Amino acid sequence: MPHEHRGIAGDEAPTLPDLFNERCLRTPGGLAYVQHREGTWHNYQWEETRNEVARWQWAMDQDGLQPGDRVAIMCRNCWEWVVCDQAAQGLGLVTVPVYTNDRPENIAWILADSGAAMLMLESAEQWEGLAEVHDQLAQMRRILCLEEVTGGTDNLASLADWLGSQVLPYRCHPGVPDNVATIIYTSGTTGRPKGVMLSHRNILTNIQAALQVFDVYKHDLMLSFLPLSHALERTVGYYLGMTTGTAIAFNRSIPQLAEDLTEVQPTLMISVPRIFERVYGKIMDKLATESWLKQRLFHSAVDIGWAHFLYLQGRAERRRSFLIRPLLDFLVGRKVRAKLGGRMRFTVCGGAPLAPEIARLFIGLGIPLTQGYGLTETSPIIAANPLDDNEPASVGLPLPGIEVRLGKDDELLTRSSSVMLGYWHNPEATAKVIDADGWLHTGDKVSIAPSGHITITGRLKDIIVMSNGEKVPPSDMENAIALDELVDQVLVIGEGRPYLSALVVPNPEAFARVTEKLGGDSSKPAADLDEQLRSLFMQRVHERTAAFPGYAQVRELAVINEPWTPDNGLATPTLKLRRREIIERYQDLTEALYAGH
Repeated sequence: MPHEHRGIAGDEAPTLPDLFNERCLRTPGGLAYVQHREGTWHNYQWEETRNEVARWQWAMDQDGLQPGDRVAIMCRNCWEWVVCDQAAQGLGLVTVPVYTNDRPENIAWILADSGAAMLMLESAEQWEGLAEVHDQLAQMRRILCLEEVTGGTDNLASLADWLGSQVLPYRCHPGVPDNVATIIYTSGTTGRPKGVMLSHRNILTNIQAALQVFDVYKHDLMLSFLPLSHALERTVGYYLGMTTGTAIAFNRSIPQLAEDLTEVQPTLMISVPRIFERVYGKIMDKLATESWLKQRLFHSAVDIGWAHFLYLQGRAERRRSFLIRPLLDFLVGRKVRAKLGGRMRFTVCGGAPLAPEIARLFIGLGIPLTQGYGLTETSPIIAANPLDDNEPASVGLPLPGIEVRLGKDDELLTRSSSVMLGYWHNPEATAKVIDADGWLHTGDKVSIAPSGHITITGRLKDIIVMSNGEKVPPSDMENAIALDELVDQVLVIGEGRPYLSALVVPNPEAFARVTEKLGGDSSKPAADLDEQLRSLFMQRVHERTAAFPGYAQVRELAVINEPWTPDNGLATPTLKLRRREIIERYQDLTEALYAGH
């Protein structure tokens, strides 16, 4: 069938509930979702999913939820996440995803800011983890827990008690494409996240644009492991599969990802650099223990595979060494691909830059890996590398229908029907990023090649992009930490890393007093700082950053007994910290903060 990979066309499903309804009508008996339950993988069909959605809709009706009300979902990726979302969408409700590892006070703030009428939790353990904010959740209409749960507020119910036994038809609310479909909270410059309002049209046009670049089929199987709270996984790893009828298997947990890849054998996967960094690290560690011959074979397989990739892309000449590529692929590439299930057609990596040497290794070993770029505010994809025009050092070409141009200081500006409606209850912040002509200012500095490929060259503001794709403005955290009497100067780091760390220069007088109380020597070097003193600094840092999102928390810390001044080149004449120079000066110490990760 022509364009079979594009699935349901945009005009056939103008809203997300229309999309779900159309998919269930077209392939009711088709495989929709795969989930590990009670020791085995369980398959869910589209019709089965729709019937369960209808049961949830009945219960939501009983709670008096009305179109426009917000429903928050705090749950790992699973079938019930989809069911809750689709039940809400079908009733004209607005879904608000919440990260499961966020701090209780930040979760309570998001629920209050969004005015959520309902919160869906995964476990009784999650409910217990929110104990300190239970009183702030008492006014919500419903708190639903998938497990049996006891104690708490009157609005708390377990799924078994909440769901009715009635078999009712699925309801597809006659929504408007430009209505708000979801509010996704993303880190802001004030420490509190901002609620990005995305409409049905925003998300669905982004999907249609992506499907003009990538072929995705009904017979594909996608492994979902990035949180559905993440805009990339939500759009591409969930709604796009609904468009094409592609089944989605839910990863049990990140520690079990390697096992799930071999058991599920997916053909597609959405990822962030951190996953490939881990696999790359394990490969390199194991390779270091192998014989000279095996190391030589491995590097030859990568080198020749990479050269063959460049040849297929039209950017290199054919080599005689290509004749031995099948043998090297059998000895090396095949084994690495097996660790990803052995059936991976391609994987899209986004959220943060992927190191060139990592991309080179996987592509060289026959794993089609392509990078993309976008923002939550753009639903989220702005650009991606097509498989047949893949420039791994770039973030790709703009998707069809998405305009890009360079603004002041080479800032990337974008305009399309995928650009958000704005920030929830924050018109001032909206006006700062979307100008009068509809151009969204990304804050990223880029270069655009004659071919159209976009390369990120920097940021207008210092924004740390961690390897899991989360973006954190360090200046706000640094300002908060510097308010503590023990701290004179502080630098938060974590670019391309799995978590944040901090380099702290103590206030000499306060540091001396505290050290004396602990019975230590205030002149001893940072490397010999006892654990008690380090724990005190960590406690102070955590207290000062309590208002920031859970992923924006400092996990490691080093104390520097050297002030950063203009004299040593670590500060400007106006005493602004020279971030790059400080990181370079303490590179060995920084690496130690991330040893083993």
